[in-house]
Amino acid sequence: MDQDALDVNNISFEHKGAYFASWLTSKQVIDAIEDMEVREDDVFLVTYPKSGTVWTQQILSLIFNEGHRNGTEQTENIDRMPWIEYNIKNVDFTSRPSPRLFTSHLPHYLMPSGLRSGMGKIVYVCRNPKDVLVSCYYFVNTLAPLKHPVNWETTIELFMAGTVIGGSWFDHIRGWYTHKKDFNILFVTFEEMKKDLRSAVKKICTFVGVNLDEKEIDTVVEKATFKNMKHDPVSNYKFLSEDVVDKSRGDFLRKGIVGDWKNMMTVSQCERFDKVYREKMEDLPIKFVWELNEKPAP
Repeated sequence: MDQDALDVNNISFEHKGAYFASWLTSKQVIDAIEDMEVREDDVFLVTYPKSGTVWTQQILSLIFNEGHRNGTEQTENIDRMPWIEYNIKNVDFTSRPSPRLFTSHLPHYLMPSGLRSGMGKIVYVCRNPKDVLVSCYYFVNTLAPLKHPVNWETTIELFMAGTVIGGSWFDHIRGWYTHKKDFNILFVTFEEMKKDLRSAVKKICTFVGVNLDEKEIDTVVEKATFKNMKHDPVSNYKFLSEDVVDKSRGDFLRKGIVGDWKNMMTVSQCERFDKVYREKMEDLPIKFVWELNEKPAP
């Protein structure tokens, strides 16, 4: 194992088949999540890292805070939608008024058991793995505990092996999709949100049972564009402390586009990745858009 891989491994730990940021959570915290109380109107946003999480946090925060943020403009989205496995602000989940919003990168089998009994709702956002890989590469290199940059080639190998924070992308998607009947869940893709954000917002509103008029939907869409979020301190994670991310190495929100993998992957890297993707995913009906000007592969 090269030094880059060792450096990445040193800032994470493996637990029950997934990998976590070692300075932000513990095995005890993760194990306790299974017994977390779930209310009927709870909404959980679940993603694999770098798949549109912050973007969808913004959308859900706006949907539930009515056009929103009247009088609460300075409330950060992490306070509106705390992470259940990375509760860095030590939020008391039980005292939060309903409807409660939560965020997670957990695989399906580590989520609160109450979700498997039909309680609560899950919005699951997935993104094509090549763009996730690129975004993970830039993001990992901003993590404060990482003392030396990790090179692109090593990132590809770690990602395909599933030994990065978040674990295996392939296992995450497969696990959630093949167990979708166990949950009250809506699947949304990053790419469909990029193609038609307004339609995606309407779909999410319908699923979570919030009725917004056309003007309110306009407000959500406007405030959830990448350009506006980039300059919105309550949604762009600028609040993260220097012991979490080193802001001198890059922004939490970088590009937010579809197809950036073409600027990074060589032909041989792409061919190898495609081979692994086919081996692990071709039996699933999920189809991804790799560029915005194309339709999903049949």
